[in-house]
Amino acid sequence: MAGPLTAATQVPAHRARNTLQALALLAGMAALLGLLGGLLGGAVGAVWALALTGVLLALSPRIAPALLLRLYGGQPIHAAQAPGLVQAVDVLAARAGLPRPPALFLVPSPLLNAFTVGTPRTAAVALTAGLLRGLPTREVVAVLAHEIAHIRNHDMLVMGLADLMSRLTALLSNVGVLLVLLNLPLVLLGQATISWGAVALLLLAPTFGMLLQLALSRTREYDADAGAAALTGDPEGLMHALAHLEQRQGRWLEHLLLPGRRLPDPSLLRSHPPTQARIERLRALAQTLQPAPVPDWDPLHHLGPTVLRRPRWRPGGLWY
Repeated sequence: MAGPLTAATQVPAHRARNTLQALALLAGMAALLGLLGGLLGGAVGAVWALALTGVLLALSPRIAPALLLRLYGGQPIHAAQAPGLVQAVDVLAARAGLPRPPALFLVPSPLLNAFTVGTPRTAAVALTAGLLRGLPTREVVAVLAHEIAHIRNHDMLVMGLADLMSRLTALLSNVGVLLVLLNLPLVLLGQATISWGAVALLLLAPTFGMLLQLALSRTREYDADAGAAALTGDPEGLMHALAHLEQRQGRWLEHLLLPGRRLPDPSLLRSHPPTQARIERLRALAQTLQPAPVPDWDPLHHLGPTVLRRPRWRPGGLWY
């Protein structure tokens, strides 16, 4: 890994652009929610819809990351088990300016995957056994940097807010459609009037909200990629990791869970950017960054044998 960030003078432009896009998308979702509230309750309804978002976000339950990861069968990774892996996380967290390094968990799954839960002060990064066994050290470091960039950017909070606004938009839309149906007999008898433009907005609002949420997710992924390149000074490491993830797990898993996903589909309907688009952006960054050495250690040192389990359908979704 590099010492001081050699990318610090190049990546801010990418981050600033992505931040502006994220703010614009969040503002669009808030405007859509306020508009629905206005349709149902006038100006007061619009204010209450936005206020309710803030209240629900503040009151949403905070599940401890360790407890949440145990639902996936995750077990903590201690420094004695994988000293190099923990050291890499400590270094990346310090470069990112996090208040504390995220805890590491091992998920006994053959899939190549990593994800993050919690806040910058309580964050935990889960790595699957398939990822640790299937990627070389350089690419594992790149994946860790990507997850730590998500933590630094408060992406869990941002996407949680977006998800909450999307759900409230759908709820208000359903309430509005129900009110229209209840008043439809009066409309047919000519005793009430209705704005068909408002009806169209009620029907289309959940779709608009979903599209804005998906676009926000793609923006945050691009930003995390740029952040990972800055933290390691090695965008090529993440490029190789993305290519391996696409090649080694995408095909069989997509055929099983998402048949037809590789058919040409609008980019608006993807929650993550296309892998090739992410690689192209990282390649552009690679031309401006100095290559950084990667520590020579085995991330699986002393982890010992792991029983791999495939995900199964359970109440509430797909779980390990």
